Amino acid sequence: MSEKIAVIGAGLIGRAWAIVFARAGYRVDLWDAVPQALQGCRQLLQDNLADLASHGLIDETPQTVLARIHTADSLAAALQDAILVQENVKETVDVKRAIFAEMDRLAAPQTILTSSTSWIPTSAFSEHLPGRDRILVAHPVNPPYLVPLVELAPAPWTSAATVERARDIYTRAGQSPVVLNKEITGFLLNRIQGAVLNEALNLYENGYATAADLDKVLKDGLGLRWSFMGPFETIDLNAPEGVLDYARRYGHTYRDVAKTQAPNEWNSETLERIEAERRAALPADQLGERARWRDNRLMGLIAHKRKQK
Repeated sequence: MSEKIAVIGAGLIGRAWAIVFARAGYRVDLWDAVPQALQGCRQLLQDNLADLASHGLIDETPQTVLARIHTADSLAAALQDAILVQENVKETVDVKRAIFAEMDRLAAPQTILTSSTSWIPTSAFSEHLPGRDRILVAHPVNPPYLVPLVELAPAPWTSAATVERARDIYTRAGQSPVVLNKEITGFLLNRIQGAVLNEALNLYENGYATAADLDKVLKDGLGLRWSFMGPFETIDLNAPEGVLDYARRYGHTYRDVAKTQAPNEWNSETLERIEAERRAALPADQLGERARWRDNRLMGLIAHKRKQK
């Protein structure tokens, strides 16, 4: 029998994780405290898998992958024999503490317990649990079955062996894990994304450009390079002699610009103006359709990147 992964929470991220693991050959048991969340889940999974198949991103038929995903009648049943649990419930500390206390009580001692939280550090919900050494955050990017990055963010008491076992499981599942050396709110991705959003909001709020043109700066500019290189490799290649050469040429300018980059307050007037621009470009009733368009564009990009390796 193949190794088993338990996915707790059958919302958007939970379903995406189920695809990640099932696609890689794991058996997946999916459970949600709200039984209605599991209703219609299979059709949504089928649709996502059909899209992946149309882009050549799964090696088996959608039905073969789907057959590895099962719904569990209880949390205990989902956790039984699982090598790793991926939790995806409500994003509050109290809810995380409650579900991890229950999972720590029910799961076998060797089972790794992970959370998909975007912001809450592992220490906030694991400190007083007997099995705290096998608990960590495994923060994905939405949707994880298309964007492979997963941030492994242990607490100070999470064992090194747990982190390495988790890294191995996610790697075998086709993900691209990175490990945080110490805890920080927002982890790595959301802090970098937050810095970009902060400056984009400032530039918009102060009238330098429209929301559409600021989006173009990323999608038709920085994003093209950043889809296959990070910021450090980018600057390494943007000066004849590498990073230090780039720093000598442009470091003082970046330093001066940084002094003018104030925190944005995310005030309602600014956000309402951006909302109005976005709804003029995309009515609210078309958001779901556009999200599926986004996912299919991502699939095309992934397929292209695979060919270039």
